[in-house]
Amino acid sequence: MSRLAAIRPADATSAQREVIDAIAGGARGRDRSLDSLLDERGGLAGPFNAWVHRPDLGMVVQGLGERLRFRGTLPGAAREIAILTVGAKWMAEFEWWAHVRVGRREGVSDETIDAIRRGERPRLSDPAEQAAYDLTAALLGTGRVDPSLYDAAREQLGDGGLVELVTLAGYYTLVAFTLNAFDVALPAGERYAFRDGQ
Repeated sequence: MSRLAAIRPADATSAQREVIDAIAGGARGRDRSLDSLLDERGGLAGPFNAWVHRPDLGMVVQGLGERLRFRGTLPGAAREIAILTVGAKWMAEFEWWAHVRVGRREGVSDETIDAIRRGERPRLSDPAEQAAYDLTAALLGTGRVDPSLYDAAREQLGDGGLVELVTLAGYYTLVAFTLNAFDVALPAGERYAFRDGQ
């Protein structure tokens, strides 16, 4: 159970309601990667309930996430490989659970997903996907990117794509920290990938 009380839409302040409406009424509300944006307690699922507790920050953070996820320029599979790499690094169960579903929809193979979960470098035939994995893994490992890796990733993604990828890795690290710090649970009946060894 999450360490934060669920803020139900009916009980939210006007500022909290703005965040809830932005999340539920935006691209996430139209996406089908979650069965519901509400958890069993009636609050927003995933990291979103935490952000409702600080609506001034929550509005900014959720807006960045929506831009990266739904209006970014990275290919969908490359984006999801980077997100899964972050989720695996921090063992962020909800992030992993949600983005395995999205990743599969974007064409990420189960073999790739399993390799990332185990902390192994997947061998990807798509150079942009490999660049997304390699650069994200390097940042998560040392906080730096060596020149040859940078050049290879730049060749595949361009300067703007690299800026987006680095921002994506940082954003989903924020999501992972939010999920882990507030002990956000998976929906009832779902298995934990890292705790249960799925």
